[in-house]
Amino acid sequence: MPPLSLTVLGTASPHPAPGRPCSGYLLRGGGAEVWVDAGPGTFAELQRHTDPSRLTAIWISHLHADHSADLLSAVYAFAYGGLTPPAPIPVYAPPGCAHRLAGFFGRSDISFLEGILAFHPLYDGHAVRHWNLRLAARAVAHDAEAYGLRAECAGRVFAYSGDSGPCAALVELAAESDVFLCEADIDRHREGEQVHLTPEDAGDIARKAGVRELIVTHVGPTLTREAATARAAVAFAGRTSTAFEGATRLV
Repeated sequence: MPPLSLTVLGTASPHPAPGRPCSGYLLRGGGAEVWVDAGPGTFAELQRHTDPSRLTAIWISHLHADHSADLLSAVYAFAYGGLTPPAPIPVYAPPGCAHRLAGFFGRSDISFLEGILAFHPLYDGHAVRHWNLRLAARAVAHDAEAYGLRAECAGRVFAYSGDSGPCAALVELAAESDVFLCEADIDRHREGEQVHLTPEDAGDIARKAGVRELIVTHVGPTLTREAATARAAVAFAGRTSTAFEGATRLV
């Protein structure tokens, strides 16, 4: 079994498109399988690659719908769709995630979720190990509580920006990583707004962090994926590629 691999489930921002779900990824390593971000459409894609009931964990960068809404699909599948997990699946997410889900059912009590999901609030520096896969969170700059992910397994390092504006925490998160999966959502910053990254921001962070490869994802409607990747590559001056749905690669 490869030490660490990444499967792209979705990359779209801010809404899904035909054949292109919102943000979501399957990270495999050290015997663990982790669904990273649950944007709309990603639960269906997840089922192409694994049995969701056998997930080791679910990791959510922030609670904006384009990164978390398909948790609702998972609840229906686990509770009513015959995909009940043998034990509650740990969900690492910002505080309040369970109550948001319960709200879709018109309930304030989250106890009905406890048989299928076990919620653990993320915080800056949060770290957990599943089998031989270590997951660590770093708080990043956004207009909601948000975290980037650093995963380590068998000497390989994967970093994921989640959604973030430019910040020193991203450079520290991605430092010397083998693969840095980074959003490049916007063409340019609005005055006074620093909640997403331009392609140049993504490339600059990758260069400062000394990453081995930059993968551009979560490209918004003002850019094409090809243009965003090309612009990021110029700023990075290193190996740069584009995240495409269905692709699986080693880290």
